[in-house]
Amino acid sequence: MRVLLGLTVAAALGVAALAVFQPWLLFVDVRVEETLPSTPPAPAPSSSMTADPAAPVTLASGTFISHEHATTGTASIVQQPDGSRVLAIAGLDTSNGPDLHVWLSAADVVEGSAGWHTAGSAAYVDLGPLKGNLGDQVYEIPPDADLTAIRSVTIWCVRFSVSFGAAQLTG
Repeated sequence: MRVLLGLTVAAALGVAALAVFQPWLLFVDVRVEETLPSTPPAPAPSSSMTADPAAPVTLASGTFISHEHATTGTASIVQQPDGSRVLAIAGLDTSNGPDLHVWLSAADVVEGSAGWHTAGSAAYVDLGPLKGNLGDQVYEIPPDADLTAIRSVTIWCVRFSVSFGAAQLTG
């Protein structure tokens, strides 16, 4: 009887652990190939050329660094000709995982394990679930989002409160 009870408890704990950790996601890739906004190169500082008002403009950009999981790619905040803003992620390559979201964060990016939780300790704008762990993707930024406080982009695992990777924004 005790053995049966022990096996039942062990099986229940195993099922619960699988539901929480979802380890199979580490072996499943989701590729996204959305069309990224194309922005013209910025004119030289001494140039008298002005930006085309009908073209998207890059407001800030950065390159992803790895945190909890190896992560590469670039992120850019782009203002569209209609005034709306989007986050464009190009060439993303990270691990898949449970409950991954894309955050614009007021925190600076800190390299190494010291940076794994930094974004969670600052104000952020959640742009929604990560569409895929590979490829190019675009996220709408809410019109009321105050970008003056935004310092970085992070791929944030909500379930475990950890950054998979982050990009410091400059520009």
